[in-house]
Amino acid sequence: FDAETTSLDAMRAELVGLSFAVTAGEAWYIPVGHHYLGVPEQLPLAMGLEAVRQLFVSPRHLKIGQNLKYDILVLARAGVEVSGPIYDTMLASYLANPAARSHGMDNLAAELLNYQTISYSDVAGSGKKQVGFDEVEVDKATTYAAEDADITLRLYETLVPMVTEQQQDSLFYDVEMPLLRILVGMERAGIRINPEFLRGLSADMEKKLAILEADIHQLAGESFNIGSPKQLGEVLFEKLGLPKGKKTKTGWSTDVEVLNKLAEEHDIAVKILDYRSLAKLKGTYTDALPKLIHPETGRIHTSFNQAVTATGRLSSSDPNLQNIPIRTEEGRRIREGFIPSEGCVLLSADYSQVELRILAHMADEPALKEAFARGEDIHRRTASEVLGLFPEMVTDEQRRAAKAINFGVVYGISAFGLAKQLGINRRDAQQFIDRYFERYPGIRTFMDSCIAEAREKLFVTTLLGRRCAIPEINSKNGAVRGYAERNAINYPVQGSAADIIKVAMVRVAARLAEQSLAARMLLQVHDELVFDVPHAELEDVSALVRTEMESAVDLSVPLLVEVGSGRNWREAH
Repeated sequence: FDAETTSLDAMRAELVGLSFAVTAGEAWYIPVGHHYLGVPEQLPLAMGLEAVRQLFVSPRHLKIGQNLKYDILVLARAGVEVSGPIYDTMLASYLANPAARSHGMDNLAAELLNYQTISYSDVAGSGKKQVGFDEVEVDKATTYAAEDADITLRLYETLVPMVTEQQQDSLFYDVEMPLLRILVGMERAGIRINPEFLRGLSADMEKKLAILEADIHQLAGESFNIGSPKQLGEVLFEKLGLPKGKKTKTGWSTDVEVLNKLAEEHDIAVKILDYRSLAKLKGTYTDALPKLIHPETGRIHTSFNQAVTATGRLSSSDPNLQNIPIRTEEGRRIREGFIPSEGCVLLSADYSQVELRILAHMADEPALKEAFARGEDIHRRTASEVLGLFPEMVTDEQRRAAKAINFGVVYGISAFGLAKQLGINRRDAQQFIDRYFERYPGIRTFMDSCIAEAREKLFVTTLLGRRCAIPEINSKNGAVRGYAERNAINYPVQGSAADIIKVAMVRVAARLAEQSLAARMLLQVHDELVFDVPHAELEDVSALVRTEMESAVDLSVPLLVEVGSGRNWREAH
């Protein structure tokens, strides 16, 4: 089935019609919300929904959809809860065919069925002349919508055996499909924000931007538009004569890479980077979030994308709540603007060093595994191993170097990158990396095996068997191949972390429902889950969440979860 609506935002979309297919090549459309001059008689919305309600709530009938989360959300807002077995063809493609150009229906129809679908612009027009689907003539809408349902059914018939052949059944049926329902609940719940606080923060940022702007103009010796790359390039490279970077069609490049290089020597570049970073936070969050409060719920509703990243990680959009920086004071202050419901606190549960723990397990590296088993400071232990010192002799500087390499190794950190990060010379950085691999040979073996697997299969696998596509691994272009090799090392670890938190979400949600607790899961941000928890349930929910997250999968090193709570997201984390 497929829902036709007035908006891509499921929390604001009104239902225009529903299409159904039971047998390939045959489909129906029920129009309930078309509005234009001369529109034929339609079933009233309530009557149309009542007519098909039994299908949607039936525990027997399988409900198949393409990007099903959207349709379930739209129907839920219209008063119909979709229950019983469900199947999402987009997620099936995401698992069975991770290298696909896109998991959208038009692309899947072309790739898997050799079929060219009717495009949205064919029925609704394009550009300024495009109309909403509710203004599309019913005849045209019927052909378009019925085709959607029919193609979805045919994709289902094609994808079911593909998922099995690619050994993705367990991930699909036990993790991704149950997770889809959880994400529906999280998107519906939304999260509360304090708009007055965020507006105040915006005003503070405005003042800081004005000070930074004045400093930049003073260092430049003239006023200019900092937001214009062309003007900025002229000031930096022509007027001030700073070492020139890359040239683009419109002038000098002033991207982050260029500015970071200049920032090592020149104050003006440091200030410009600060200015850009602050302006982006202000525009993306403190200015934008209060405007995104839903008029009916009074909350912010992000969308969680389940079939976008190469590693299986969820992403968040409209607004993206996963990109609020936690390491900067401004980012932490933005988190203060996220608050619990009345009578509740926010609870944050965060996996500690999960990727390093996964690396220790997957590489089967005894020294790392032992350090985690003993609950030691892993970076101090690494420094002591690599430098041949007792842990208590390790300086803060040496620990910092070990931390950089511990976290950098799965991203293929180079001697150049480590030297730059630590402010040391490249020879010392290379020595540190060499000694690291001498001390932890299992990690080097693991990295080599990942690259070899990718070369042979054009994908690597996570702990739960997810396939992460690496099509460019055998590229003739050295830079492209190098990037693919770094991904081959990183994807199994990052993808396993993604799988683990998804399993945890499914288990936590099941336990909350089982115990009839009122606590709600609101956000997933990388290795962290955020909950709205009534005061009376805090102790029970904290223990439940920690238990389920720490036992999500069985590793040869312990998983550790840090749980906190507070009156806002910053306090809870």
